[in-house]
Amino acid sequence: MQQTSPLICLVEDELDLAKLMAEYLNASNFQTIVFNRGDEAHRWLQQNEPALILLDLMLPGMDGLEICKHQRQHSAVPIIMMTAKVEEIDRLLGLELGADDYVCKPFSAREVVARVKAVLRRSINPAQESIPAAAPVVVDEQSMSLRVFNQVVELTNVEFQLFSLLYSQPGRIFSRQYILDNIYQDYRVVGDRTVDGHIKKLRKKLNDANDQVELIRSVYGAGYKYESP
Repeated sequence: MQQTSPLICLVEDELDLAKLMAEYLNASNFQTIVFNRGDEAHRWLQQNEPALILLDLMLPGMDGLEICKHQRQHSAVPIIMMTAKVEEIDRLLGLELGADDYVCKPFSAREVVARVKAVLRRSINPAQESIPAAAPVVVDEQSMSLRVFNQVVELTNVEFQLFSLLYSQPGRIFSRQYILDNIYQDYRVVGDRTVDGHIKKLRKKLNDANDQVELIRSVYGAGYKYESP
């Protein structure tokens, strides 16, 4: 008998972002129901229970914090909060609200889908709740932090900007000149060797975190690209 795809309730008032997220979730074999207003989502959730709720913090009609509070009064459905307000993170993960995870805007749709899968795995197998839920590679632009297979990778500012640029478009080859123009504040005082040097150091740190995958590849005569694990 064919299994029904998990239903994700996506509550996001940015229409373009909601559409993009729904497309990525559908492509990963999830069903989605999308609400752009908090009050409409709240009314639906009073009568229905999805597999997981992706919930924006700032919403018209009713904000995400209130929706989360109401849900926790009668339901243990997993909730991932989406927020651009870093100062709210402690509250989002606190016992008072009971969110299962959060992602900071701006984020990649791919990362959110990975978080959804991880949280659902934890909810299906409670014995794994103590295992941190994370995508293989997690980039947090707000805190300028990087995790690779749950290992924190300490990067300099330039290294983080360099990795973020490559990570932003997996598979795209970035030329050294493009990297110079977009990473270095004054590229006139640096050159190709500077880029190569930072790439070498970045690769070593990534390799120290996990030596089973090669995240950054060089393309002879063209530049560098990021490949998803």
